[in-house]
Amino acid sequence: TFFSTYNKQWGEAQAALMDLLQQENPDTPPKPEKDRLAAFQLLATMYIKYIQIFRKLEQCYDQIVHPQKRRILRHVLDGTMGRILELKHEMVNLEFSEFHYFDDVLSDLKLTPNDVEIPIPKYFINEKMETLKEREKLLGKILAKLGPQEKDDQKEEIKMSLDDAIRLIQVHERARQGRLRAKFMKEIREQEERERNAQTRGPPTLDPDVAAVRIQKVWKGFAQRRKTKDEREKEMIFIGMAPPPPATNVKNTPQALALKTEAQRRVTQNNYEQEYQQALGTIRDKIKDAEGPDIKETMMDQIRQWFIECRDATGKFPEYPDEDDGGSALIFKEKTPEEVEAELNDEDGKKGKKDKKGKKDKKDKKKDKKGKKDKKGKKGKGGDDDEEEEGWKMEPSNFTPAIGEGTEKYRSVWMTREEKDNFSQKHDAELIKEEKRKEVEEEIRLQVDELMRTELKNLKAAVDRDKGKKGKGKKSGKKKKKKGKKSGKKGKKKKKDKDLTPDRTIESLYEELVMNGIIVRCPQMRLSDFEGEYSYLGTTLRQANIEPMPSLSDVRRLVTEFGILPLGSQAVHEQAPLTKSILLAGPRGTGKKMLVQAICAETGANMFDLTAANIAGKYPGKDGLKMLIHLVFKVGRELQPSVIYIGDCERMVKKKIPKTDPTDPKRLKKELPKAMKGVKSDDRLLLVGTSRCPFDGEMKPLTSLYGRIILIPRPDYASRHLLWRRLILKSNGVITNQLDISSLSKVTDGYTPGHMHTAIQQVLTDRRIQTLSKKPLQAVEFIAPLARIDPIYKEEEEAFKAWYAKTPLGKKRAKAAQADDDDGGGKGGKGKKGKKGGKKKGKKKKK
Repeated sequence: TFFSTYNKQWGEAQAALMDLLQQENPDTPPKPEKDRLAAFQLLATMYIKYIQIFRKLEQCYDQIVHPQKRRILRHVLDGTMGRILELKHEMVNLEFSEFHYFDDVLSDLKLTPNDVEIPIPKYFINEKMETLKEREKLLGKILAKLGPQEKDDQKEEIKMSLDDAIRLIQVHERARQGRLRAKFMKEIREQEERERNAQTRGPPTLDPDVAAVRIQKVWKGFAQRRKTKDEREKEMIFIGMAPPPPATNVKNTPQALALKTEAQRRVTQNNYEQEYQQALGTIRDKIKDAEGPDIKETMMDQIRQWFIECRDATGKFPEYPDEDDGGSALIFKEKTPEEVEAELNDEDGKKGKKDKKGKKDKKDKKKDKKGKKDKKGKKGKGGDDDEEEEGWKMEPSNFTPAIGEGTEKYRSVWMTREEKDNFSQKHDAELIKEEKRKEVEEEIRLQVDELMRTELKNLKAAVDRDKGKKGKGKKSGKKKKKKGKKSGKKGKKKKKDKDLTPDRTIESLYEELVMNGIIVRCPQMRLSDFEGEYSYLGTTLRQANIEPMPSLSDVRRLVTEFGILPLGSQAVHEQAPLTKSILLAGPRGTGKKMLVQAICAETGANMFDLTAANIAGKYPGKDGLKMLIHLVFKVGRELQPSVIYIGDCERMVKKKIPKTDPTDPKRLKKELPKAMKGVKSDDRLLLVGTSRCPFDGEMKPLTSLYGRIILIPRPDYASRHLLWRRLILKSNGVITNQLDISSLSKVTDGYTPGHMHTAIQQVLTDRRIQTLSKKPLQAVEFIAPLARIDPIYKEEEEAFKAWYAKTPLGKKRAKAAQADDDDGGGKGGKGKKGKKGGKKKGKKKKK
């Protein structure tokens, strides 16, 4: 069956998850790891295994059409995604670096870099496609009102007089006729020469048999050479050393047909989901009509029986449980009547004690926290032997309970379920009945509770009226207290939030921001368009005490982990370690803005452009600035996810700004950090800054505003080789053996993807593309346009490296490395505390 592949894949992923959960939650708690390298190996192995599971689950969730299976899959998928982010943050805290290298772990597990590429779940976009289309329509309408932008005015037409135009055409036409005349004269001369030679030689005297053999010889040689050439090309394509020829009919390729099938399955998913939602209502109504009266009768009989049992055991009728405590659901728990009665009588006393205890407990907790902080401080100093023995421990996870819950549901429901009759993979009615029966019982229980309360009241009135009055008083007192508490909380919330635009709708605020150019239309850029090869020597260089420059593949991974995955899923964002802001730092042309656009496109986020040049002259004055920040954050929260983009962000924290600069880049320096402090885990807002020269700004304010710093390097040889091939093919170029990409990659050291793209655009014009079949591309053609562009010299790269070493994480990494050297390599590495401790001990020894 068509769904068996994905069911099997889901089963494999769940089996791997069960193994990992056992490893994470063993029966005996694991001992703290003292060796930092061993701790990192453990984390890296788990991280890679979770990524493999995540890849399988993402594919299954995208292609399985069964609506009930998809609900469990989604739960496990979000949990796995969150766990990957938690492990990433653990690795950052352990290694003091955003970039990690797993080449040794990959070789141990016999995996390729493509096997651990983090996919971006397609449901980020697919599940809110309609709202995105509506937003795009609204944006289009608002931009249409504005009319054409100023950029079009810059292209001025070159004017030419009529006489000059005629003269130019005449010159070209005369030249064309001259070339044709010269060609005809040449052909006539060659013909005359051939006739003259034929007359002097006389008729041919060659034997016909000899002539035939010669013709055969030449033809056979030509045919064999052509055959050998074709076979060599096929072999090179087969072993992956040459690209396959471009398909003549793109629609009938296996890849195109697979994509078409996937798209059809997504349509089927929507249809089945609608059927499932309808079935929920119809099945519930059927159960209510068919089984409702019987359920009501049995409940009432059970409650009456309970009345009698309590009366017999205690000599009085019981108090009916409050709705807040669960109503008659409490009665059906496995308890004796005496226990229930005792619980109800003791409730008021317990509540009073709890209030008193609560205050004490809070004080005690504060004391405990202070004590723990003091202990942590001591750990850093490295004084106590007991603390040294602790080592590194993994933090408890917020996501393993969710993964365990989903895994348990899979094991109990879907693992052994027989589905021969459900070939089309529509919803399972039996499962819906089980769920809805509980809902119907709950609804009927509320009705029964009301009836039985009145019945109990009548019984008590007949037997003992005084007790009934006391019970009423107590209940009303409780309710009043609760109301008081709630109103107090509401009052506090209102004081915190000051709304500067209480009377305006979100649509009007959105339109205002678009009209002012703050909300920008984002091009549909995919993160996969940010090409880059994997760094295969990262671990080897680190072992040799050389800090490697990250590759473009590592940058793509970090943008996915810190930016795209948390923004795309609300469930993940709320519980994963919070990343409020990212700084993308790198030389010109490395693709910083492209990455920002990719984050917006992959998550369907709004892009707010707060670059100094863009907001210059808009919302002037202090009140205007406050209004701007308020609008951005209010609209951003309402239409989340949202990305706030600031280009050349180091100018905001520069010491000196030239007086000639009209953009006032320091305008947001105070207000933006204040607003960012208010961003919580519920708000899917991300601040992304880009910088060509971050070393021009002050380090402290820059690093306090941007929590994560991603350094984008100039591409290495492997990435350049990949980029040249991909960019030429994207620009409709054809790669042949005559194009020496290896040499071109070697020569273009220092050039960024932006430079390469510019050179390819200049070489591959429409006219040049048409002549590719006769005159193939050569590497030399790209040298001239590249020579007009300045490359990124090694000095600039070293400046970035030196600046990155001065960031908080860079400093911690240097300290950790020094501590490892002082302690002989392994003892000092125990996360933050162990490293500091190791360093100070080394100093004492030197003294």
